[in-house]
Amino acid sequence: MHKLARQVPLTISPLLSQPDKNQNRSVAGPSDEGLTIFLQLGVELTGPVNPDTGLIVNVTTIDDKVHEHIVPLLSKHIGQDFKQGKRVDISELSRLLYLTWDTLSDKFDNAALNKLTLTLNPFRKISINSEDKEMIYLSEKFEFAATHRLWNDDFSEKQNFDVFGKCANPSGHGHNYTAEVVVKLPSDRRSLHLGSLEQIVGDNFINLVDHRNLNVDVPHFAKTIPTVENIAAFAWGILADKFGEAKLHCVTIWETDKTYCSYYGE
Repeated sequence: MHKLARQVPLTISPLLSQPDKNQNRSVAGPSDEGLTIFLQLGVELTGPVNPDTGLIVNVTTIDDKVHEHIVPLLSKHIGQDFKQGKRVDISELSRLLYLTWDTLSDKFDNAALNKLTLTLNPFRKISINSEDKEMIYLSEKFEFAATHRLWNDDFSEKQNFDVFGKCANPSGHGHNYTAEVVVKLPSDRRSLHLGSLEQIVGDNFINLVDHRNLNVDVPHFAKTIPTVENIAAFAWGILADKFGEAKLHCVTIWETDKTYCSYYGE
């Protein structure tokens, strides 16, 4: 089975009565004048590949359908909330994502919607998928800086450098890490505030590891090698029971832009 994904950048001008007809027409990025809300809609489709074209759907069709149907929908509902002084909270954003799903579900011929992701800013997004459509997934990214050394006391010095290379440097080395925490909860229970998610992760995990020597300052890693795999599992163990009715779905740790590990629990 093929999955085709397209990220469509959008701008919403919530105080305009109608979206600017020239707004959002660039495939490379949104176009508008003045202050706007920037969003990005990720559309993932599944379906057969057309043997004549080699395509599931032309990606420009995805852009066109989103611009035609979703920009007016989001502009209308977000604009109404803005004009009435209402907060566009996670409950409202979830509702709009389901409206987006219903609106796009019949727009791609033989291709079916598999996942929708609304990116709210570089660190935060919400999503729904066809396999578990009754659940809302909330994602938040966090940054921390730490040093570590990869070393196994049961190995010889040669074994350590053979396995870990420069990461076995006796003085250690540092990374600017990114941690992405994804929680899920039923769509009819949207009581988790993203501010609460930030505080929970910050208080229970980020504060333990940020600007720390992981091998020395974090007791867990006195006997556990602080690889990206083990850091992800460590974060999971700390956070798994902290979100109330929401359930921890996944923790991903980026060590660099090229290296990351996701952990989904036992």
